Amino acid sequence: MAWEPKDPWGRGSEDPLDEVLKKAQEQWRRMMPGRGLKLVIWIIVALVILSQAVFKVEPDEEGLVKRFGQIVRTVGPGPHLKIPLIESVVTPKVEKLHRVEIGFRTDLRGRTRYIPQEALMLTGDMNILSVEFIVQYKIKNAKDYLYNVFDIVGTIRKSAEAAMREVIGRSKIDEALTEGKAEIQQNTQTLLQNILDAYGGGVQIATVQLQDVNPPEQVAEAFKDVASAKEDREKLINEAHGYRNDILPKARGQAAQDINQAKAYAQARIAKAQGEANRFLATLKEYRQAKDVIEKRVYIETMEDILSKVDKIILDSKAAGNLLPYLPLERLHTRQTMGDRTKGRP
Repeated sequence: MAWEPKDPWGRGSEDPLDEVLKKAQEQWRRMMPGRGLKLVIWIIVALVILSQAVFKVEPDEEGLVKRFGQIVRTVGPGPHLKIPLIESVVTPKVEKLHRVEIGFRTDLRGRTRYIPQEALMLTGDMNILSVEFIVQYKIKNAKDYLYNVFDIVGTIRKSAEAAMREVIGRSKIDEALTEGKAEIQQNTQTLLQNILDAYGGGVQIATVQLQDVNPPEQVAEAFKDVASAKEDREKLINEAHGYRNDILPKARGQAAQDINQAKAYAQARIAKAQGEANRFLATLKEYRQAKDVIEKRVYIETMEDILSKVDKIILDSKAAGNLLPYLPLERLHTRQTMGDRTKGRP
């Protein structure tokens, strides 16, 4: 005889599982909404799917669309579509100027905290400096920036610190403290860019700006004294240059004036001598033609020159014959004495 299953509920051979399924189907039919409610549900589902499919990229961003973690395309600013639940979007700000601080940190309240491990550096002439600076950069390649280097900000900070240490190590302390800052910033920026390009960081270094370059606090006073002495030295050197620049032009001008006066005097003397020589030659020529007349003329001119400078009394020859010649020696002595006093002699 064949075996027949017995119903544990006393209902014959009907399968209890079929009965349970039938009951579940009946309950599901009762719970199902009407056609209007179904339409609302489908609209809500469609809106949710559409909201997941549409995304927007801002003007300063670049969109990277990933499908199962793999970048499949990049999109520019504006609205775009993606496959819901399958594709995701990352939108880094490629136009923003990002900032990295080295040697110090600024909190949200604007207070700064000194980081000596990053700031203390050794110069080329074996001096210690505390260097605090800022690196500003933009994202050049969003894909490389996000996925080529782990912790890109930390990598930029460490690379910038290494680049600055190398540049400071080639510089002297006076250059780093005074006129060499611009060159140090430029050299550091170039070296840092080369390092990040070698890493494939996808960033463009905009500026490297020194914020504070000072000796350590332990020797700050000594450095101030040295700096003051250098400033005094530069002041004295500038004053000496100013005095030299004031004296030399005057001396050159006086020398040029004396030379010009000497040349003019020489020309005048030469012209006078030539004139006198020409006059003498002309007189000599006339003298040879009429000696008596020239001798008398020369005598008269000579007497005019001499007698015009002395006191004289003119007498008729007849009256002069009856006068006793008199030589006024006392008057001559008095005149000589007055002349000596005028000249300052005793």
